[in-house]
Amino acid sequence: MSLIDMSEPRPVPTRFTDAAQALAEVRAIYAGQSAYLVGRFKEYVRGTDLPRRVRGFYPYVEISTTSHARLDSRISYGFVLAPGTYRATLTRPDLFGDYYLKQFELLLTNHKVALEVGLSNRPIPIHFALGENMHPEANLDPARLEVVGDFFDLPELTYVDDAVPNGTYFLPTANRQPLALFTAARVDLSLQRLKHYTATGPDHFQQFVLFTNYQFYVDEFVRLGHAMMAAEGGQDHGYTAFVEPGNVVTPNRTLDPDAVSTGTKPPRLPQMPAYHLKRADGAGITLINIGVGPSNAKTITDHVAVLRPHAWLMLGHCAGLRGSQKLGDYVLAHAYVRDDHVLDDALPTWVPLPALAEVQQALESAVAQVAGVSGYELKALMQTGTVATTDDRNWELKDQKELVARFNLSRAIALDMESATIAANGYRFRVPYGTLLCISDKPMHGNLKLPGMADRFYRERVDQHLKIGVLTMEILRDGGLERLHSRKLRSFSETAFR
Repeated sequence: MSLIDMSEPRPVPTRFTDAAQALAEVRAIYAGQSAYLVGRFKEYVRGTDLPRRVRGFYPYVEISTTSHARLDSRISYGFVLAPGTYRATLTRPDLFGDYYLKQFELLLTNHKVALEVGLSNRPIPIHFALGENMHPEANLDPARLEVVGDFFDLPELTYVDDAVPNGTYFLPTANRQPLALFTAARVDLSLQRLKHYTATGPDHFQQFVLFTNYQFYVDEFVRLGHAMMAAEGGQDHGYTAFVEPGNVVTPNRTLDPDAVSTGTKPPRLPQMPAYHLKRADGAGITLINIGVGPSNAKTITDHVAVLRPHAWLMLGHCAGLRGSQKLGDYVLAHAYVRDDHVLDDALPTWVPLPALAEVQQALESAVAQVAGVSGYELKALMQTGTVATTDDRNWELKDQKELVARFNLSRAIALDMESATIAANGYRFRVPYGTLLCISDKPMHGNLKLPGMADRFYRERVDQHLKIGVLTMEILRDGGLERLHSRKLRSFSETAFR
């Protein structure tokens, strides 16, 4: 397909019964539209006066069916719920090609009707067409930057909200219904934000994501990543490269002894640095240091969600609330008290967050394998129970009578500042979630988190905790994705795309 000049007639929508051919058309339309916008923007940067407004549009995929029938009722996605017409705008097939292909294949298999691919009426904002490595603000003088909106489309909040995943998006059935959780513009916004917050490109993110709130875990993950990439590290683990902020890529030197690292470390770390243990199939492990607090936890998961990961887990520290607990014990969350508040509007606190059996079993198995204990002995190391998440770091200063009453009523055994937020956004965005915390202090029983005690605890427990997280992800990956993506996270009014 040649570059599309929007002064010419719009391309005719095409119907496909082959998923690969449909994806090829999506790629061609997106490449043509984005190249057209980028080319004209470069002219604008050079000072060229553009004779008219320059517009490019996202490709779309659409399916129309008149039947309720579908082939396989066991799967939790890949089908539309009722007769009608369903559409999704698409972006960045270079990143999402494999994901799109899988969704197309499922729709064709389940409904036996053609997919339509064409040019939507949703404009590509120039910021998004340029990608995460080029920005109008950095390439234009102030005068031309002030009027860039006269010539190019700018991001519009109307097309980037989360009404669909929140379940607040309703249209008359005669209208087109959404086919995916996120619009193309919403995806593009998050790709830009991920680069900003983590200092790594979205192409490096893997499908299994660990979140932590301590640098100690990062240090251990970096050590592990470099050891795996060393020539003597062996290639049986299946990881091909390790990526750090600044897109610093260390290749697997067992696969290629002459390979050299690329990229440049940034002068300072970003707000939430990300590290990636990559596999060729994208099913590796990403670790993100989200820092402290539920606001950070919501911010990063809002954006990681558009990558459609297969699972995410919180590995962090918590305050033990029971006198019987010991420093260094693990807490496997099976329920949450949500005092974090940042998601109350999007997901009311009366909505339960179910424990996901597949994730819980994988976490318990990983603890047993790494710690070398099993059965009844595992209870001496790990407790399963309710985790309370607060937005108040100084919760210890509240009235203790009130706190004890609340913890007693909820049966909470641990308290932290991120876990419920991570789980709630996993529920909200249909991403399987889990939490394994490690008790670092017991303020209600005289063990406050103070510098000397904390440093000793971190040195002794972080290595084991991280290994448990990595092994959990590998267990989930090897156990089969069809089993992992259960119906628990799907509503009765659901989009076909996972």
